[in-house]
Amino acid sequence: MWVNVLCTLVEASGLILVIAVGISYWGSVDYLEMPPPSGEESEGLILVQGAVLTFFAFIGFEDTFNLAEECRDPKRTIPLGLILAMSMAAILYIAVAVTAVSVVPWPELAEAPGPITEVVHRAAPLIPPVVFTGITLFAVANTALVNYVTASRLIYGMAHQGLLPLRLGEVHAERRTPHLAIAALFLVAAPLALFGTIAELAAATVLLLLLVFTVVNGALFVLKRRKGEQPGYFEIPRIIPALGALVCMALVVVRVATGDWQAPAIAGVLLLGAVLIYALVRSKVAPATPSP
Repeated sequence: MWVNVLCTLVEASGLILVIAVGISYWGSVDYLEMPPPSGEESEGLILVQGAVLTFFAFIGFEDTFNLAEECRDPKRTIPLGLILAMSMAAILYIAVAVTAVSVVPWPELAEAPGPITEVVHRAAPLIPPVVFTGITLFAVANTALVNYVTASRLIYGMAHQGLLPLRLGEVHAERRTPHLAIAALFLVAAPLALFGTIAELAAATVLLLLLVFTVVNGALFVLKRRKGEQPGYFEIPRIIPALGALVCMALVVVRVATGDWQAPAIAGVLLLGAVLIYALVRSKVAPATPSP
């Protein structure tokens, strides 16, 4: 977790540096300019496609819930930390986006192999490109490590709920971490790293998470309508999960209907694999009593 903190600080410092070197360019372009529609793509459809892409930038915040058992006063710190983290990230992302299109015209930015590097090169040519290459490596490592840590805790929790073999719920005698779940996750993640391009895997991840968020929002809506359901520490109106489920499902439909087939195919294979694994182990695994 300390490595994650270090990587996050390095990653955030890189984004702040981009804003710092390019803030003098703010206001020099029309930020409401839209790319010319091609074929059947209207401006509204382009905006929705952009929303699907932007969704990928916020992947990872939901992982905080999988570490709730390992933090102090989770009922207070998890909602507060989640809202603050998403707010700060949104401010950084918007500022970087405004800086990028202010320094480099958006048609050129779209064709640049390294958009952030190109922005810094034009705004501050004295900064060597290797600096942002290193920051990018920290950012990728951070994302991978965060997802790896939280996914292992997710497997641990599923094992204790009887959804996966019980041995995956064991913890190391000294480090108190789910070491068997971590090892099992590596056997799944390693082949995926060699299958498809990064863009295709990212797009497939977005589709799967949109489906997960649709189900989670729908489940929350159902729970809030259930009679006798005890109120939680952090409550929201029912309209919020209802809108969340509808928006996520609409984004899935738009992406599948207007994009290429590779990402939906990868997402479908992964989803089918998860269903098959569940069907195979569900009948053989009995729920275990969570350890204190």
